[in-house]
Formats: sequence, C-alpha cells, structure tokens
Amino acid sequence: MGESALSRRRFLATSAAAGLGMTALGGCGGGSDGGASGTTTLEWWHINTTEPAKGIWAGLARQFEAQHTGVKIKIVTLENESYKSKMTALTASGKLPDVFHTWGGGVLKQQADAGLVEDLTDSTKSWSGTLLPVAKQAYLLDGKVYGIPDDMGMVGFWYNKALFERAGIPQPPTAWSGFLDAVRKLKSAGITPIGLAGKEKWPGMYYWAYLAMRTAGLDALQQAADSKDFTGAGFVAAGQHLKDLVQLQPFQKGFLGAAYSTPTGEAAAVGNGKAAMELMGQWAPLTQKSAGKGIGSDLGFFPFPTVEGGKGALTEVFGGGGGLALRKGAPQAAVDFLKFFASAATDRQLVTKTGVIPVVTAAEDALTDPNLKAVQEQLKSATGFQLYLDQAYAPAVGQEVNDSVAALIAGSKSPKQVAASITQTAKEEQ
Repeated sequence: MGESALSRRRFLATSAAAGLGMTALGGCGGGSDGGASGTTTLEWWHINTTEPAKGIWAGLARQFEAQHTGVKIKIVTLENESYKSKMTALTASGKLPDVFHTWGGGVLKQQADAGLVEDLTDSTKSWSGTLLPVAKQAYLLDGKVYGIPDDMGMVGFWYNKALFERAGIPQPPTAWSGFLDAVRKLKSAGITPIGLAGKEKWPGMYYWAYLAMRTAGLDALQQAADSKDFTGAGFVAAGQHLKDLVQLQPFQKGFLGAAYSTPTGEAAAVGNGKAAMELMGQWAPLTQKSAGKGIGSDLGFFPFPTVEGGKGALTEVFGGGGGLALRKGAPQAAVDFLKFFASAATDRQLVTKTGVIPVVTAAEDALTDPNLKAVQEQLKSATGFQLYLDQAYAPAVGQEVNDSVAALIAGSKSPKQVAASITQTAKEEQ
C-alpha cells in the first residue's frame, strides 16, 4: 500500500499502549527440529474461538500429527481483537509464532519488511496453483508469496426475511436512500433494524469503508493511502452518510458495549431474531448459530447499496479472508502444514463443516449453502475488490480508522474530524 515499514520503536509503543508487557510474549516461535524427544513442535495461533470451527481446526491439527510422525502442534486461540493486539506486541518483540493467522495486506507487509515472515514463493510453488487466484492476492507482496489462504469472502448485509416481510419491505434495497427507508420501516414496525458490536469497533468500520467506496470510489481509497490524505469530499461524505444512519437510532439497545460473538452481542441479536440485519462477512451464518440460535431459511444476503451520485458500483466489494503465514526460519514441518491446509481434502472439510468459502478450486463442489453460494457469486462477478481497511493499511492507520469511525457512531466525532484524524495518523507513519 506504499507504506514504509513500521519501526520497532513504534511497535513497542503500540504494544505498551495496549498494556501488553513483554512477559506476555514468551513461548512464541518455539517450533524446533529435533530436541530431547526428537519431536518438532509447531505453535499455531488462530482466531477461531467459536464452535464448530474451533473444534474442527483442532481436529485438523490432530489429523496432520497422525500423518507426520514426530510433529506436534500447540494451538493458541484468541478472539479477533485480542489477537490483533498481541500480534502487534509479538511483532515488536521480533518473535512470531511458527504458524499464524493473517489477513495479508499492510500488516503482513510490515512484518515481512521487518524480516519476520518466511518467503514462501519457492516452497509453495509446486502446489499453490491449486488455489483460487483471487484468494491469494492479499498474501502476494512485491511479487513474493508470504501466506496461503484458508478462507475468502466479502462483507455484505445478512438479513431476516421474515422481519423484512413484517415491516413491509418486499426486496432488499439497492440504493442508500432505500436502505435508510428500510431502516425507518423496521423501526415503525417495532423491529430493531441492525445489530452492531460497538465495543469491538471493526464492525462499525465496515460501514464507513463501504460508504467511502460508494461515494469517493474504489480508486480513491488507494490514492488516499498513497498520498496519506483522507480529507477529500468523498470521505467526508461517507462519514455524513453514516451519521445519517446513526441518527435514525437503528442499532440494538446497548450496542456501544456489545461484543460481536458473545451471547449478548451482535451475531446473537441477529441469530435470535432480535435484529433484522448485520453488515458482516461470510462467516456470519455460522457465528449467528454459535452465539445465538440461527434463523435458518429466513436468513438472506444482499450487497451493500450504492450511494446516489457516488462513484462506486454495486459490484465493487469489500472483504478479504483468512490465511496462514510462517515466522522466518520456521521448520519444514510448518511448510508441510500449509500444504496440508491447501489440499482439496482439507478445504472440503472446512467448507462442509465450518461454512467457509472454498479457496481450493477442486473443493468448490462442496459448497451447497445457498447464502454462501450467493456470496461466492458476488465475488466471482465483482468488478473491484478492497481488502479490510484495518489490514490493507499500516496497523496504526487501520486502528485509527476503527477508532475514529467508532467515535463518529458514538457521537463524539464529526465526519470531517474522522477524515482529519485518519489523515494525521497516515502522515505520522511516513
């Protein structure tokens, strides 16, 4: 994204601000060939904290161990925000786990620029061709491979068809004015329009990011990253459109203190039929079932609406996926583990049991869920793609996007102040 590598001092300052002492970092990057027992232990960090995904991933680790004598996998599972904070601190310490979750983009680039991530270009060449090209893009940096995907998807609106029908909304809206009208109709029918995890900030960022894409245009996000200037009229307008939504009071009671995947959080609000919509990624149906009950056939999906007069198109999508990267110098067993994950057999298990979008071409036939098929079709027909902003940009810039947008939603920052704050942070990263 044109960002310079974040300094070790900056990483240390960030980790200190997050309250993460170096004592919390011990034990990472502990994979070692040989040893007293002749066993190679791989430490694997990921973010699948809910069932069934958490158990499925643990089972895959056991399968790999059974196929590779002398290899043991130690799993560390962290919730999304905790993971981001601790990985920032680990990067500052210069000691990453052997195998770790990554979203790619600017964060992975800074880790690679710091010499902390293994270049996988040569070691994956013989089998990486089986992966979908679009799924690999976030992990390609300067023509080199630094990670392999295990999931791919996009953010869109997941909605309750029954609640829409009760509110007299015949079809999902395709324009922002129509979306605001739908929110008003839901409120008039006594239905909470939207579930939001205000406590975790990143779900709110999705709204501003999409509105920026729809108003300023997809190219403007890249140009702003390069020029380190987010104060253009399109970005301010995006904040104003979000403010217009917030003023309708569309979110569930207590949303500012709500988490995403807890029993009282965003996913549960939609999964228990207490809110009509959420703007979320392809994992939403699974989390709704895990945190709540799930709404079965009443669940539907539609893309983020266009904004009248804006430069963006309905076919330009925002999202990304999950991937796996290795610390620099990780043992050969770690590369073998990535190959295991990139196999059609493993991907079919992930698709059928955890509801992810397939990333291996040969596993596409395993996708049967109609909503996930709708997501896949949107991806295949997409005319533009933007990676999550808190991953596409340098960590400090991405965090400022999350923080400033959260402040706008809470009513403590104006649209212009959001744009100015992001710009200031971007310039400080030079």
